[in-house]
Amino acid sequence: MAVGTMRYWAAAKEAAGTPEEPYDAATLADALLRARERHADSGRFAAVVANCSFVVDGDPVGRRDHAGIELTEGGTVEVLPPFAGG
Repeated sequence: MAVGTMRYWAAAKEAAGTPEEPYDAATLADALLRARERHADSGRFAAVVANCSFVVDGDPVGRRDHAGIELTEGGTVEVLPPFAGG
């Protein structure tokens, strides 16, 4: 298990009701499961996070299996919803 910080951006931040919170998990999949459980009363959190991209310690996760993404002690998970730009 590792302890670090999950940072929520835009719609994920709104759905979580906080800009960041700690994680205590071995993998990204574990951290996201616990976050969904913690925010089960949100109504939007799980749906928003299902469409997010993730950056772990500065490395974009892309399409890799979240269960294979190991989290580090003192690390950071960025939770990034889709956005439009121009």
